[in-house]
Amino acid sequence: MASIAQKQLFGWEELDELGDLERLRLVLEYLPDEPLMQLLEKERGRGRDDYPVRAVWNSILAGVVFQHSGIESLRRELNRNGQLRQLCGFDPLKGSDAIPPAWGYTRFLKQLMNHEEAVEALFDRLVGELRGVLPDFGRTLAVDGKAIETHARGRKQEGTEQAQEKKPDARRDTDANWGMKTSWSKQKDGTLLKKVKSWFGYKLHLVVDAEYELPVAFEVTRASAGEQPQARALVKRLEERHGELLEGCESFLGDKGYDDTRLISLLWDDHRIKPVIDIRDCWKESDDNRGTRVLSGTTNGTYDYRGNVFCSCPLTGVTQAMAYGGFEASRGTLKYRCPAEHYGSECRGQGDCPLGSAIRIKLEEDRRIFTPVARSSYAWKTQYKKRTSVERVNGRLDVSFGFENHFIRGLKKMKLRCGLAFGVMLAMALGRVKEKQPGKLRSLVQAA
Repeated sequence: MASIAQKQLFGWEELDELGDLERLRLVLEYLPDEPLMQLLEKERGRGRDDYPVRAVWNSILAGVVFQHSGIESLRRELNRNGQLRQLCGFDPLKGSDAIPPAWGYTRFLKQLMNHEEAVEALFDRLVGELRGVLPDFGRTLAVDGKAIETHARGRKQEGTEQAQEKKPDARRDTDANWGMKTSWSKQKDGTLLKKVKSWFGYKLHLVVDAEYELPVAFEVTRASAGEQPQARALVKRLEERHGELLEGCESFLGDKGYDDTRLISLLWDDHRIKPVIDIRDCWKESDDNRGTRVLSGTTNGTYDYRGNVFCSCPLTGVTQAMAYGGFEASRGTLKYRCPAEHYGSECRGQGDCPLGSAIRIKLEEDRRIFTPVARSSYAWKTQYKKRTSVERVNGRLDVSFGFENHFIRGLKKMKLRCGLAFGVMLAMALGRVKEKQPGKLRSLVQAA
């Protein structure tokens, strides 16, 4: 907490209950921002202190908590609300004159953008503290990318030296660019409908705890950045900054956009984390007209791109789906059993089947298709349902933190704004846990 030492006209015990300000109190009390405050105060040195660093910082946090779309909206609320001013730490003797002008906030935000690492360290400290109070925090992680559209115009396509030397236009966003995402949906008649979403702006790459729906790592890039490389980078960042959390992780969930052999191999080979990632149909050809390929070392064992394994009767040629028998981690193999033996189905060639009663398929058969949690198993489907947790976190960014309609320009400012939003989210969750309010752990709008 950025603690404030100032003269008080009255104590909080003499006022009515804080009401909605309780949410801000939680953030101010449990946000570990003291190192950042000392850094900013050291930079100020013996300069003028008309607007104390801690009070201005606390008021910026208030703007995030109470969903103010811009500085002027925040300043109007501070002018109106004396209780909010005092909670932030502004001198009560000055009244509304204690509030910095708009240019003061602009200068302070630029100073924060110069300390990107310190803001990230604040986020990492919160992740570490939450792991201390929530022992299973990080057991199941989910990743997703979020499009953040900007309503500014891009850079002018002017090639003259005079145009390049002009002062940058603040109405434009020269860091943003165009992103595009393609998705397919199956219609009732079986045909595929192609949907293409394009936007101008940025992309948020986010990893969250799927049980508690809280962020553990994030990155903000231009809209054109690929999801798969960023996912690998976020896993490596977690390894560097939160090694213990990654060691305790059991499953890593992602949609088709993260269907990447390198990511799947990184998760299992380096960290023994089971990837539960949906798969795209990248097969250009198959070994038969059923869309299957022959398993290595077999003559009548086949599989499709979704990891379903089949066997064919050596006498009749009838194909049946084999029964999944579990993953053998010590061998790195998936076990599949004979359907006639397991289900009691009829197979005239059971006694002469070269596959026998069971087969073992190595993950190396196809790293995309064969993963430690078999795609054909109920466990995979159950785990994958938890992936929607990251979508709900993205939804809270839009609804509770105003990213759906924002006025943010520039990549550095967008990174700072996302960092502040996630810091507030984690600090509030930490406060809920420590103040015995686990039922409100995910709530961003309910008073404590």
